[in-house]
Formats: sequence, C-alpha cells, structure tokens
Amino acid sequence: MCVQDAEQVSEGMEDMGLPRNDDYDEGEGSIKSLQPSHSGADAKENGDNKNPSPAVNPVAAATNSFPLESISEESDIAERTQMLNNFLPTLRSGEWSDIGGRPDMEDTHICIPDLAMNFGYAARGEEAISFYGVFDGHGGKGAAQFARDQLPRIIVEDADFPLELEKVVTRSFMEVDAAFAKSCSVESTLSSGTTALTAMIHGRSLLVANAGDCRAVLSRCGVAIEMSEDHRPCCASERRRIESLGGYVDDGYLNGQLGVTRALGNWHIKGLKEGERGGPLSAEPELRLTTLTNEDEFLIIGSDGIWDVFLSQNAVDFARRRLQEHNNVKQCCRDIVNEAKKRGATDNLTLVMVCFHSEPPPPIAVQRSRVRRCISAEGLQSLKFLLQG
Repeated sequence: MCVQDAEQVSEGMEDMGLPRNDDYDEGEGSIKSLQPSHSGADAKENGDNKNPSPAVNPVAAATNSFPLESISEESDIAERTQMLNNFLPTLRSGEWSDIGGRPDMEDTHICIPDLAMNFGYAARGEEAISFYGVFDGHGGKGAAQFARDQLPRIIVEDADFPLELEKVVTRSFMEVDAAFAKSCSVESTLSSGTTALTAMIHGRSLLVANAGDCRAVLSRCGVAIEMSEDHRPCCASERRRIESLGGYVDDGYLNGQLGVTRALGNWHIKGLKEGERGGPLSAEPELRLTTLTNEDEFLIIGSDGIWDVFLSQNAVDFARRRLQEHNNVKQCCRDIVNEAKKRGATDNLTLVMVCFHSEPPPPIAVQRSRVRRCISAEGLQSLKFLLQG
C-alpha cells in the first residue's frame, strides 16, 4: 500500500556520487561512436484546444487570439540553436599533481595551448590545436616521460596533421610505443610502461584518445559525461579482446601481471605484446569525438588515483562548486587533488582541467518535486495506532 505525496524532496543535494551517464549520439554536442543517451531531455506538453466552443465568434477569435506560446517556443529554439552553433570555447587550463602515498612519482602531464607553434611549425589551419595529456607510469617513470615528450611532436610531424586528426592520433600512439621499444633495447632502465590519455581541442571539436585507466570527464550543464572508458581486465569488451589474442585474466590482472589492458611500453614483460596480431596488451587508443557547445563547461583529465576516490559525477559537482567560489582553474585542480588525499587516495595523483568559458559555471536550480513513498500494510496500521494515541 502506498501513501502518495507524503514528503517533499529537499533542495540542493550535493556529492551524490551518481553512476556513469549514458553518452549522447545526436545533434550538437554529440559524442561520436557512443550509444544513444536515454537520459531525459527537456520536454514540453502543448495543451492546444482543437475543439473551440461553437459559441465563440470565429472572426473575433481570429482577430484577438495569437499563437503566442507557439511563437515563443519557436523563438527560443532558434535562439538556442544559434547560440550553440556560434559557440567558440574560451580555453583556460590548469593542472596539479602529488606523489600521494607512493614512494616514487611516476605520473606526468602536459598542457600545450598551440600544438603546431610549440614545435615551430607554421599553422596549417586557421585555428590553433590545443593538446592536453596525462600519463600514468608503472614500473618506473621512463615510459611516461618518453610518451609525454615524444607523442605531441610525432602528432605534429604526421603528414595528415591536422586534417585527419583521428587517424593521426591513433597512428602516433602506435609509433611512440614502437619508438619506446627501440629505446628499451638500448637502455634497459627504460623498461617500464604507461597509460596515456590525451585531449585535443580544435575550434569546437574535442577529441579524446585513451589507452589505459586514466579518465576524461566532460561537464555539460553540470552533468558528467565520460569521454573515455577505463581499460581494465574487469571490462567485458577488453576481456574478449584479450582472450582472442591468446591472453587471459588471472585474479583481475592481465596475464596475471598487469592491472590495465592498454598501455604504451611494457616490452620487457614476456607474452604481452608478442604475436602476429599483437599481444593482449595494446597501445592502440580508443577515440571519442564531440562538438562542444555553450552547455559544455569544462573537461577533467585525471590519473586513476583520482578516480579511486571520486566518481565522475562527484568530481564534476566538486569542481563546479570550487570554480563558483574562486574561478581559478589551477586552484580547482589543487583542491581536487587535496580532497582525494583526504579521502584516502594512496596512488600518485595528477589532474588537468580545461575550462571552456571565462565565467564560472552557473548555479543549477533544483526544482522541488513530489515523490511517492511506499509503506507496508503493517506499517500503516502502526502509524494509525500511534496517531490515534
């Protein structure tokens, strides 16, 4: 038995730690190659009266009545569409890192406002391409630092840059991996591995490439949209890929040795990258592409130490509040890293944030609503007894 309208929901609930959001696949701000979103878009019901009363003078009605609501709706849609189409992000970035509870710092990161100019190349397009990356090393810091230094240069030097960025980025990840293998054969101390996540912004296009368990999360009107998937052995699609290439998962580890299923380096570990089709450990990144709109607020890129203690929506909520307080991107990164330490993070911590507006994110109005609360028949009888004294 249900008691309806028993209680109003309180406003302003914070840090709810919501689960991952479905990704969008339609219109402006869509994310390429992802499943359609089933989250609710704003919907309006039109109460059009199709059968006017016969007592009304049709001439007077035609003279005095105007479809004001319809005109207003069409105007709102047109203005919103124009605002989305004309949006050009104003980029502000910041970063912060901390050794955390580890004896050595194996994370590294990079922020380049203009990729071509940084390497002395003339711009091949009208708009600059910004480049951001987080690299989480394991078994040493050699692979992470190698990828940080070499990947941006190899991308710029590709003959198809910047016209075919998706192909260029994928190819560059693989080239960096092969180049690191050669370096390891010369200097054995470079025998290590690294995950890599990069984000490139070209005009309104955001391209995220990920190999490993770093994560990129986009805030769209305060809603967390994951722009990458954690490549871990527990991921069903990764496990199928691993097993098709002769690998296996043992106690949550790839071939019983590695906690990630995609990474650059690790050439010193036998059985991970050998084989005609390549081994179960892949350096090929997964790509996600979206068109930024005025509704997109910022992008968070973090090493896995951040996501050990933050859910994606939780991180977006936390970042929005900090930006609303001081609107300092670097300070916001520092706040998140420090909060991660307070929450008990034990890994290295690295965070890069890119904001798309000069103003802080606007407050989100939480509408009061009524919900249905259920109570058992026994509970209802007990309640009646207590009320009757």
